[in-house]
Amino acid sequence: YEPSINWPSHGRIVFDNVSISYFQDSPLVLRGISLNIEPGEKIGIIGRTGAGKSSFIQALFQMAILVDGHIQIDNVDIATVELYDVRKRISIIPQDPVLFHGTMRSNLDQFGHYSDAEIWNALEQVQLKSLVRNSMPNGLLSSVNESGSNLSVGQKQLVCLARAILKKSKILVIDEATANVDNATDELIQRAICDQFKACTVLTIAHRLRTVINSDRIMVLSNGELVEFDTPETLLSDVQSHFAILVEQTGTNEAEYLRTIANFKLSMNKSKEQ
Repeated sequence: YEPSINWPSHGRIVFDNVSISYFQDSPLVLRGISLNIEPGEKIGIIGRTGAGKSSFIQALFQMAILVDGHIQIDNVDIATVELYDVRKRISIIPQDPVLFHGTMRSNLDQFGHYSDAEIWNALEQVQLKSLVRNSMPNGLLSSVNESGSNLSVGQKQLVCLARAILKKSKILVIDEATANVDNATDELIQRAICDQFKACTVLTIAHRLRTVINSDRIMVLSNGELVEFDTPETLLSDVQSHFAILVEQTGTNEAEYLRTIANFKLSMNKSKEQ
């Protein structure tokens, strides 16, 4: 099945009783996952190491064996779509940014689809425009070393984010992208995502809970199973919830900060409804 050129145009994701494994006849790494993610929702994905966070993303990218169930994106069963098409239509910012030896321009636009003006605009959105224009000798044609070794970790993440802005995918996956950057870069990335991907479905695997506390809903995974999926404020209202316990384990000050942000978001949503 070849999807339309605009697929996905909304960004709805449905998992229907999905179980996956990495090898034939090996243990399941996700078990019986069922959920609906609405177009434009911002979803935080959390859980301890080995909970199934990365496995969930690998299921979406068809990087594991689908043992049971169905995954749909905008009412299309992705098992019927060519691997290349599925992966091409979803943007991802991985924990280890993928940059290669070439120019800054080719790292942002490998196939020459975009104008210089569009590329400069994307760089401006992630606050890299002045770095590329003023600190790199040849602007967009400046060299990027293999693996981006002449850029900081934060700068490499921002290049990946600029790449996603150019691509205009309706689904963006952020896989622990801010685990190795400082708080200032983390906040810059979060702000750019908020501004540039308002109408997109964004799935964020988070190392820091503050990265996902503003999410519309939080997905909590444990041992390959979906144990909670609700708004941050709803999960926090139950002190026995997995999410509330994880928040408390961040320490008194951080937990108080996280609760304040969740409550502020709740009050903002209520004021919008009135």
